[in-house]
Amino acid sequence: MRCNVVAVGTELLLGQIVDTNSSYIGEQLAAIGIASHLQLKVGDNLERIVDACATALQDADAIIMCGGLGPTHDDLTREAIASLMGVDLVHDDEIARVIEEMFAMRQRRMAANNLRQALVPRGASVIPQTRGTAPGLICPVGNKVIYAVPGVPHEMHDMLARAILPDLLQRSGASAVIASRVLRTWGESESALNERLDDVISELDAVGNPTLAFLASGWEGIKVRLTAKSDTSETAHQLLDTWEQRVRGEINDIVFGVDADTMESVVLDLLRTHGWTLGVAESVTGGLIGGRITNVAGSSEVFRGGVISYASDIKFDVLGVEHGPVVSERAAMQMAQGARRVTGADVGLAVTGVAGPDEQDGQRVGTLCIGVALPDGTSHATTSVLPGLRDQMRQFSVITALDFLRRHLLTL
Repeated sequence: MRCNVVAVGTELLLGQIVDTNSSYIGEQLAAIGIASHLQLKVGDNLERIVDACATALQDADAIIMCGGLGPTHDDLTREAIASLMGVDLVHDDEIARVIEEMFAMRQRRMAANNLRQALVPRGASVIPQTRGTAPGLICPVGNKVIYAVPGVPHEMHDMLARAILPDLLQRSGASAVIASRVLRTWGESESALNERLDDVISELDAVGNPTLAFLASGWEGIKVRLTAKSDTSETAHQLLDTWEQRVRGEINDIVFGVDADTMESVVLDLLRTHGWTLGVAESVTGGLIGGRITNVAGSSEVFRGGVISYASDIKFDVLGVEHGPVVSERAAMQMAQGARRVTGADVGLAVTGVAGPDEQDGQRVGTLCIGVALPDGTSHATTSVLPGLRDQMRQFSVITALDFLRRHLLTL
């Protein structure tokens, strides 16, 4: 079965919003074994939306439309689908009631145009909203189907998982179980990772099941996804277990987590296992490390706090760094020691570097110095040169520093 994707919205064409929805939908379709050969973006013009959908549906069994279901005059997805189906739009009293109750519950005035969201192509089925006002749609077009979901990502994610993917699997007649496992890596480029796994990929190509794919995820690292298909969940996961170990045999030094793990959640778990707390000192990252850590539920059990020592005199006066160049391994180690002392933590982590646009202390843009201070009184430091512009470099600094700490914790 093949399902293509159409993203609706002039803002996508103008670059005002990046279309992450299509990539997410494509990833989810691949995970359940549904092929997707075409993704289109189209502006808020009824004729062009109809043409785009007709093109996407031409060589597919289904399409998923994302966006254009809101209450304003330029939300035209419903009208486009009705045109493709050759039907009119009808008012759905139940949808209208839900929308009115939602506004009443929030004690907000409801503009009359919100009831446009209660218009449904005749013959379509409704995917009820659980997070917003615009419902999704399941619309038969001959022996094919059009799914429509809102463009708000968390609303789309919910409808895709709750209604669309199960419906696609049912229509495809697939009785097999498809399961995926993602190994999270940091420390290699995608090409180098591919090269290290050449032998495994050749073996997988020969057997055909499971499959392996790389998902480059910026400063979240590179994901290696294994997807297995079998008659039962148990055998699918047995396949994943076997091939995960085969993959780890080649790249285990850079695998830091599995599936929903993040570098920060893994580091917190390691600290929790040791019964240790963490304090940080941040210069180049300006608080990004603390922000990532505190975004993890339960981090307060481990994380004591941090010092954003952006100015040199804060490094000297608060953290106790000796006067001299502040972008150096010496400064990073002393910052980490100061973070332990100031926060009363067992472990200190510190970063200092040059995000640009100019060099500092004779160090090139992209230079990152990381320091770690451990409970036994030892300190360690390393220097990396990271790619990217200012924001990229700072974000790469976060995961690089946390990985340096992770590797030391694993040795203790």
